[in-house]
Amino acid sequence: MQADSSAGALVPAAGFSDQDRAAVYSAIETRRDVRDQFLPKPVPDDVLGRLLGAAHAAPSVGFMQPWNFIVVRDAAVRNAAWQAFSRANEEAAGMFPDDRKGLYRSLKLEGIRKAPLSICVTCDPDRAGPVVLGRTHNRRTDVYSTVCAVQNLWLAARAEGVGVGWVSIFHDQDIREILGIPERIEIVAWLCVGYVEELYCEPELAVKGWRQRLPLEDLVFQDRWGDRDPIA
Repeated sequence: MQADSSAGALVPAAGFSDQDRAAVYSAIETRRDVRDQFLPKPVPDDVLGRLLGAAHAAPSVGFMQPWNFIVVRDAAVRNAAWQAFSRANEEAAGMFPDDRKGLYRSLKLEGIRKAPLSICVTCDPDRAGPVVLGRTHNRRTDVYSTVCAVQNLWLAARAEGVGVGWVSIFHDQDIREILGIPERIEIVAWLCVGYVEELYCEPELAVKGWRQRLPLEDLVFQDRWGDRDPIA
């Protein structure tokens, strides 16, 4: 049976209008990791649906779409996750030199409790079977694909005026037990999601002196490692 060619119809590949292009770059440049400034205002279901739809539209190696999204609204579940984070966060503070510990502890990381909902993003390595197109020589491309879904959600949230914070400081097993995630599933991100009144003009960690943005020209090479690209 011949495949229906209409299902694979092509669309023009022209660039966006000046206004639409500017909106895309604005979302990229003003996206921030929100750590503490969430409002209690709930995120409507239609907005959440658009954010998840944007995440699900992400590219994935072999079109394997390895992601799942666990939407967490229950306050007791979020508090259990915060407890897990708090234990790991105290451990993390002890890993930094003495002259950095004070600054580390001053960075408020209250998103899990303040944001009205969280989304745990996971990766299923078996989603497309044992052999996946494009993953034959790099098994981690399933996780890379899942991170693309996180970025899509983040940019869509910026367009919606919704803040997102990525929490990564926890023991994997703690979150696995809290949410009942099977051992074979990889936890990629815990995202705090909610409205905020304002965002930092620059990344918060830069504003508070933790680390500054690196110059792009130091990061771009041409043809070979270490050869500077004069265009950057």
